Amino acid sequence: MAKVKVPFNSFQFGELSPSFTSRVDTQLYQAGAQKVRNFLILGEGGVKKRPGTEFIYEFSNARNDTKPMEIRIEPFIFSDTDRYIFAFSEHKLDIFTIDTSDNSVSYTMSLSGFGNCPWTTEKLSEITFASSGDVTFICHTSFPPKIIRRTAVDTFVTEDFEFETLQLGKSTAPADAHLLIVPKQPYFDFQPAGVTLTPSSFAEGKFRTVTSSSPYFTVNHIFKWLLIGNVPVFITGFNTQTEVEVTIPDGGIYRELAPDSAEVFSGVSFVRVTMALHNLEVDDSVTISRLGALGGITQTQIEGSFRVSEVLDENTFEYDCGHSANSSAIGGGSVRVASIAATQTWYEQSYSDIRGYPGAVTFFEGRLWFAGTTGQPDHIWASKSNEFFNFSIGDGAANDAIDIASSFGEFSQIRHLVSNRDLQVFSASSESYIPAVTSAPITPATALIKRQTPFGCSFARPQPFDGATLYTQASGEMLGSFVYSEVEQAYNTQNVSQTASHLMQSPLQSASIKGGFDRSESYMFLVNPEGSLSVFYSSRGDQKAGWMKWDTPGEFHSICVVDRQLFTVAVRDKGDGTNRYYLEEFKDDMPMDFCQYRTDGVAGVFDVSDQYLDNAEVKLLSGTDYLGEYTVGDVTTGEVDVSAVKDSVTAAYVGYQFNPILKTLPIDMLIGGDSLTGRPRKIDMVTLDLLDTLSVAVNNKNMVLRNVNDDFSLDRANFTGKKEFRLIGLSRDPVVEITQSVPFGLQLNGMVVEVSF
Repeated sequence: MAKVKVPFNSFQFGELSPSFTSRVDTQLYQAGAQKVRNFLILGEGGVKKRPGTEFIYEFSNARNDTKPMEIRIEPFIFSDTDRYIFAFSEHKLDIFTIDTSDNSVSYTMSLSGFGNCPWTTEKLSEITFASSGDVTFICHTSFPPKIIRRTAVDTFVTEDFEFETLQLGKSTAPADAHLLIVPKQPYFDFQPAGVTLTPSSFAEGKFRTVTSSSPYFTVNHIFKWLLIGNVPVFITGFNTQTEVEVTIPDGGIYRELAPDSAEVFSGVSFVRVTMALHNLEVDDSVTISRLGALGGITQTQIEGSFRVSEVLDENTFEYDCGHSANSSAIGGGSVRVASIAATQTWYEQSYSDIRGYPGAVTFFEGRLWFAGTTGQPDHIWASKSNEFFNFSIGDGAANDAIDIASSFGEFSQIRHLVSNRDLQVFSASSESYIPAVTSAPITPATALIKRQTPFGCSFARPQPFDGATLYTQASGEMLGSFVYSEVEQAYNTQNVSQTASHLMQSPLQSASIKGGFDRSESYMFLVNPEGSLSVFYSSRGDQKAGWMKWDTPGEFHSICVVDRQLFTVAVRDKGDGTNRYYLEEFKDDMPMDFCQYRTDGVAGVFDVSDQYLDNAEVKLLSGTDYLGEYTVGDVTTGEVDVSAVKDSVTAAYVGYQFNPILKTLPIDMLIGGDSLTGRPRKIDMVTLDLLDTLSVAVNNKNMVLRNVNDDFSLDRANFTGKKEFRLIGLSRDPVVEITQSVPFGLQLNGMVVEVSF
């Protein structure tokens, strides 16, 4: 039989889709695998067993299999020395503090109740958040934006988001808070085209009524704001679907027109007024103020109450002031027009239990940005510059608030806003951005949403990563890389999950880490509904990218990254058959999951009752000694007794073993233009290039590797170098599968497979 050596110098493409089993001709085939489970792909091309998890905290609630997400953890970083983990659950927030001196984690406090924590488990995967200073804003379309505020190092409170307010009227006005205090909030014309609103009076006061030309109001409109013309009015009562009671602030209802909206003509007494969609008819009464003298007509002559004498079009009308102008002139300052005639110029507050609340939030260029309510799914709002609670659009000055819509011809729910090179906008059906210009900030005049790609985004949060933004497609079947092309001067979406499409399983949550686990590489983590993690590695500069899958005894339920620390909420059975939730941290020195390093052993006996219950099956490591698998409580309740193996041990790692697996594609290659595909062949030998390894198995052939010296008091040393495994068996699709039976360290830099055919 002929022999050939097939080198595997790199595993940089990671786990590949089953569809790649015949692509012997590609570089992917030579540097990929059928399975890469519980490994980290390294920048050098090799793979290393992933870190285990350290047990930190047990949550009080047991697993409910009917709910996809019951606890969600997210980071809060106040400063380099003040870092926290927020754990969201049903109407509850648990807060943990990270001690940056040693990176240990401790429980701090909790907040609970619908008033403090309006989120439910059904909505946990959909909430968005943004932090600045000592506050975090939490958003979802089903409740008003919530603020989590740090008031001391170990104290937090929640607050309702409240707009900055404006006092309208005189301080001597009747004692009614709503008469004077108006929120600086956005408004929108939700009514169908042509629906008008008629006030019973335009003068200030309580118990006025406004009547719509078509049914519009519900009892839920009580205590909501309307903007009629330029004046906010407060709804205090519901009469019918067409009539509500309102309070009108001091100054009454009016429309304030643009400068130079009035015109007079020499020798005649009529005044022409330009007022968009005025909805006036001949003989309607209007009250004019703040016009000023014009064309020789004095202010007292041109202002006051008059009748409309002529309607030129829907935007222009005239009235007769009774005094002729001595010259033609255009002017008028900021003219105010008040009338009880029906008007089309009216609006309702954008955020409410009727219209929904913002579902997306971020900070960008000194503004707080909201987007995507139920009633305005494609709208984006930005606060006034450096005034995060002021959303009044004012007169459109550069620092005024911003209110824009995507206007793409479809109403697609905006799900995420991402601060990156530009302000990136991810909706249910497309990806867009608002350009950020280096020479000037975004202003009301320059804000423009530009649609780029048509894939749509899921509720899993997009992550800035490796010079791009990674997001999960709305269908959950693709991870897209939203990246700017200098050549095209536009953003493109690249499908970075195409090579491992089977690992895209509609993820619920995402997180990314840059330079964790004492390594320089960056990784993206996706939480799958079935309890595994799909992990993506990328180095765009080196054109490297690959996928891994991590699983655990139990489930990975949620993840978050705080600086360079990766945390998870895991679902585990600690011995009594009940699945519970635990906060854990991935740590490079943890050889197993749900693990702790215990130093309280006495003559080989460890009390583990603070973490495990009787009947839990755990494994123990002490230094480079594998002590075996034991049942908690097998000898004494709550204890593990390893004295029969090593009665002198007082310190050991105790945990649940997870299984690293690297399974190659069928060993194949092109020889003289022909491949070995389908031909019977045998793997004679596999030579592994190992680094700091104590346990490895090749095709179920276990070997515990040890460097032994003459001093038996010293620990066995990890093995570094080449190790040969001789195999038997003939197959048409021979593969090499790397595993381990004992939870020690394992790093595989490469291997050479000798094949006979």
